[in-house]
Amino acid sequence: MHRQPGDGWVECACGSRHWGLNGAAGLLLWRIAEDGPELVLQHRALWSHHGGTWGLPGGALSDGETPVAGAVREAVEEAGLDATSLRVHAARALVHPDWSYTTVVAEAVGPLDPHVSDPESLEIAWVPLDDLADHELLPAFGDALPELRTMLRRLVLVVDAANVVGSRPDGWWADRHGATERLRDHLAGAGPAGIDAAAVGLPGQTWFPRVVLVTEGAARGVAPVDGVEVVAAPGSGDDAVVDTVARLAADGVNEVVVATADRELRRRVEALGARTVGPRLVRH
Repeated sequence: MHRQPGDGWVECACGSRHWGLNGAAGLLLWRIAEDGPELVLQHRALWSHHGGTWGLPGGALSDGETPVAGAVREAVEEAGLDATSLRVHAARALVHPDWSYTTVVAEAVGPLDPHVSDPESLEIAWVPLDDLADHELLPAFGDALPELRTMLRRLVLVVDAANVVGSRPDGWWADRHGATERLRDHLAGAGPAGIDAAAVGLPGQTWFPRVVLVTEGAARGVAPVDGVEVVAAPGSGDDAVVDTVARLAADGVNEVVVATADRELRRRVEALGARTVGPRLVRH
């Protein structure tokens, strides 16, 4: 096989050898089928490390490559996946003294036909989550599976624009529309970096939420941009936030986080099952 940048073994201080001079990453791709969640798994070639076991498509990171980009690239190369038909939701990092492995969790959002597309696999298949006990798993994947099971969810971050903008005395009152646009642009720019899992009480290391900015009053005309949806409240901004949370729950979104410091609004959305965080997490 042709050697790629980043290929090679790392002699780690933990006492083991790990593949990937820059670390490694794999893609845990899931979908909801009629009988429950399914994962795309790779039956590893017999000549590979832990050959014959089932794990995730993945491999060594190239020079300068992020774990998300590397996991998606490897899945495209090894499982014939279409990167435009999946959405990355989260990442979980296993960190050793001299090496790390990142599991990138993504959901199928379009037609996908996973199949063997290079010599590293015996088989690529959708496997029901409940059937994993019938497969011999790659040991590290088996160890991570209990936490990974809890990460098969969608996260939406709903931002109370008026409250977040008003949480910092930077002159926003002179131009509410402009201040809200700056918040929107900050949210869009911060999107690729994701949100710290601990900050929103979720498992793993990083989450990449869908972002919904709720505007009101003078900021009602702020337009959406890539990475940030905008809901313009016809009246009360608080009511629009509550309506947005209720709509998301009805659409099957199982994790909603609302950014606001408004105590009454926090009470209302938490009654609907949403989590809440303060403005500091999202403001620029």
